[in-house]
Amino acid sequence: MKPPIPPHIAQIEPYRPGRPIEEVERELGFRAIKLASNENPLGPSPRALEAIREALPDVHRYPDGSGACLRAALAEHLHVGADAVLLGNGSNELIEVIVRTFVSPEERIVFSEGAFLIYDLVARTCGVSSVEVAARGFHHDLEAMAAAIDGRTRVVFLANPNNPTGTIFRREQWRVFLDAVPEHVVVVVDEAYREYADDPAYPDTVADLHRHGGLMVVRTFSKIYGLAGLRIGYAVGSPDLIDAMARVRAPFSVNRLAQVAALAALADHEHVEMSRRAAENGRRFLTEAFAGLGLRFVPSQANFVLVDVGDGGRVAEAMLGRGVIVRPMGAYRMPSMIRVTVGTEEENRRCIEVLRQVLAEESP
Repeated sequence: MKPPIPPHIAQIEPYRPGRPIEEVERELGFRAIKLASNENPLGPSPRALEAIREALPDVHRYPDGSGACLRAALAEHLHVGADAVLLGNGSNELIEVIVRTFVSPEERIVFSEGAFLIYDLVARTCGVSSVEVAARGFHHDLEAMAAAIDGRTRVVFLANPNNPTGTIFRREQWRVFLDAVPEHVVVVVDEAYREYADDPAYPDTVADLHRHGGLMVVRTFSKIYGLAGLRIGYAVGSPDLIDAMARVRAPFSVNRLAQVAALAALADHEHVEMSRRAAENGRRFLTEAFAGLGLRFVPSQANFVLVDVGDGGRVAEAMLGRGVIVRPMGAYRMPSMIRVTVGTEEENRRCIEVLRQVLAEESP
């Protein structure tokens, strides 16, 4: 007798993260480098590590379910009220909570082609339909996305910078889009990589919260703050939206160590700036190297670069065999491409040398 698995669950293709470096090193028998998951190669702030050490004796206690201290610090950092901030077990949990809170099965979400796979995966998990709007090159087509909104649309997801392309939309086109969105739609801007963006026209979406009652901004401590292993993110929106999501979110979903580490990391501006500079320099090195190899790449505003290598799956597998883990883009329907995370200077150089070897072996 087969277990009662709903059809909409059985049809889901699971999200496949980058392979763990420990697993790869066991298989290869030598040291590997992981440039597949857009992690901060400098690691977390020393202040965050110290905060974790100090909190360890209290891990037998439940965490503060509301995360009051961290929410207050984020509210001050963002110039909003604490009731406009909600913590989550990574921004992934918040994305799921948004769909569960605001979208019923007969309604739907809208997102762009080439955007983060989790938007569609969450919709499928919740039994919600979705509309994927064709991208314009490697960019969100905001005009087309606005046109795709109808009476059944409840949530629109935008990623800025977008993963995996690293592209952004700018202030002017963003405000035109936002002003065109009906009030019944929740507009979610996923800004996991916002700290890496240096374009002067990058929009300040939190400052635009007053322009649309349904605007929600989602951010994370996983990237520039280097806390991916602790799983902590946050959403910023109107108190009414935040209150509704808090009713749906699982209790105690953000653990004690994550909260104290994030609080310390948020205050370490020097580490954030050092991480930003390292990403900028590494991004420049990678793109210059790709150009030198004659490879087409997408100019990025994040801590990774999307590059066309001809056969992304085969090249990624060959690089893996040499101890360099990168991300093939077949799941994003970009089979010729790989996504390379910016690493340390040494890791970036090793990546390019291995890529050069692999491409030379594959050339006729």
